[in-house]
Amino acid sequence: MSAASIAELRLHSRGKVREIYEIGDGLLMVASDRISAYDVILPDPIPDKGSVLTQMSVFWFELLADICPNHFLSTDVPAEVAGRAIRVRRLDMYPVECVVRGYLSGSGWREYRTSGAVCGIDLPEGLGESEKLPEPIFTPATKAEIGEHDENVDFERAVELVGDRGLMDSLRDTSLELYSRAAEHAAERGIILADTKFEFGSHAGAEVVLGDEVLTPDSSRFWPADEYEPGRPQRSFDKQYVRDYLDSVGWDHKPPAPRLPDEVIASTRARYVEAYERLSERSFSPTGE
Repeated sequence: MSAASIAELRLHSRGKVREIYEIGDGLLMVASDRISAYDVILPDPIPDKGSVLTQMSVFWFELLADICPNHFLSTDVPAEVAGRAIRVRRLDMYPVECVVRGYLSGSGWREYRTSGAVCGIDLPEGLGESEKLPEPIFTPATKAEIGEHDENVDFERAVELVGDRGLMDSLRDTSLELYSRAAEHAAERGIILADTKFEFGSHAGAEVVLGDEVLTPDSSRFWPADEYEPGRPQRSFDKQYVRDYLDSVGWDHKPPAPRLPDEVIASTRARYVEAYERLSERSFSPTGE
């Protein structure tokens, strides 16, 4: 085993839902069961959520590896975090989130209602909530610090943040290709991939490397295709269900967040697990066995 325990490893960084440790010349990415909404960490964890996110990411890293390299190295991890951790390559991460939207939902829907555009991209008039877009669009966002909100930006602002137009073109084109492949895979299994967020970095010899988590219920909107109906919010396999509950109780999106009822916690876990099992066609095990 690569390490006897987490306690022996040096903490590299901590995010809203995961810790990253130094291990050998790489990193150990451990996904917790914490859940955030509107960039605020909620007081109640979702059981097995970290394992679902990790194992779903591994599935997608393997499926999409021919499109671009990624940071996944192995599942050879300390026993105490088996199933919820992976070893990854160190990357120099780019300061933008690469969001692709195939459907009009979330912040994109809110922005469209105000301006008729999303991230500077003009869209046809008269689109409804959850409507399928004529073609997927690339809508980058800034990376917020913990407690702050991500901000949608237009492509020119993303170029400024990255500092290289050719590189930003590559990030956009790769994101759209990854989304297209994943959406096709999901559709064949009765699931609509409405939108998703990718993060990229570089390492020696590779300028565009897929990092972080990928195509999970935390970073994507997954909808059951047989229940899809444009013009309204959709039932989802992702944390939009939690956001909808929080909105229903009038939370103002500022800390502290309210507690989640037991039924919301249990239903969220069930939705995450169902998304993993339908998309990967594998049975879920908390330890990945």
